[in-house]
Amino acid sequence: MLELKNISMDIPGEKEILKNVNLTVKDGQFIVITGPNGGGKSTLAKVIAGIYQPSSGSILFDGKDITQMDITERAKAGISFAFQQPVRFKGITVRDIIELAAGGKLSEEQLCNYLRDVGLCAKDYIDREINDSLSGGEIKRIEIAMVMARKTRLTIFDEPEAGIDLWSFNNLIDVFKKLRREIQGSIIIISHQERILNIADEIVVLADGEITAHGPRDEILPTLLSGDSRCQFCPKQEEAQTV
Repeated sequence: MLELKNISMDIPGEKEILKNVNLTVKDGQFIVITGPNGGGKSTLAKVIAGIYQPSSGSILFDGKDITQMDITERAKAGISFAFQQPVRFKGITVRDIIELAAGGKLSEEQLCNYLRDVGLCAKDYIDREINDSLSGGEIKRIEIAMVMARKTRLTIFDEPEAGIDLWSFNNLIDVFKKLRREIQGSIIIISHQERILNIADEIVVLADGEITAHGPRDEILPTLLSGDSRCQFCPKQEEAQTV
C-alpha cells in the first residue's frame, strides 16, 4: 500500500506546486490522476517515483518510510515509472533493455509477447538500438513493454497516450488490464483520456497543486464529463496523438 501524507513541493522563489496532498493507494488498485494542465500531476508522479524530493510530508510504501529514497532505491523496493517523454539509450538494443527490466534472459517468445502487446512487430525491433532512429511513439511503446517486463507492485505511467497513434492507444487499454491481471499490483496513471479514466477504480482530480476531488470512478467521472465546476476540468479527448 502507498500512502502520501501532507506532501508539498515548491521551487524556491516560485509558486508551490503541490500543497499538502494526502492519498492512499491500496494493493491492487487502479488509480487515474487527472486535472488541468499545470495542476501538478506529473510532479506528483515524479515525487512518488523518487525523481523529485518533496519539500515536506512523507511517503510510505508497505508501511515503510521511503521519502528519502531516490528513484533507484524505490525501483528496488518495487516501484516502476514510465516517463511522459522516455529517454534514449545509445548502444543498447530493445532486447537488452527489456531483459534488463525483467532481471534476466528472456526467450524469443517472451520478448515477442511484450512487444506485440504494445503494437510492435518483434522481428523489426528486438535488435534495434534505442536511438534517434526510433520515433517518440516507438520509444514510448518500448518503455511500456519494459514496465510490463519488470512486474513491480506499483507501476506509474505519466500520460502513456502521449505521442502514440490511435491503434496503439486502443491496445494500451488492453495492456493496462493485462498488467493489472497478471501482476496483481497497483497502477497509477496520469491521464486526460476518458477511455483510461473509464477503467479506473478511483479517480483523483488534481488542480492547482491540490486534490479537488477523489472517489470511485462512477462517482467522479460523471462530474468531469458534465464539466462540473468543482472539478475545474472536463476531459473529453477521444483520440490519442499520432506520431
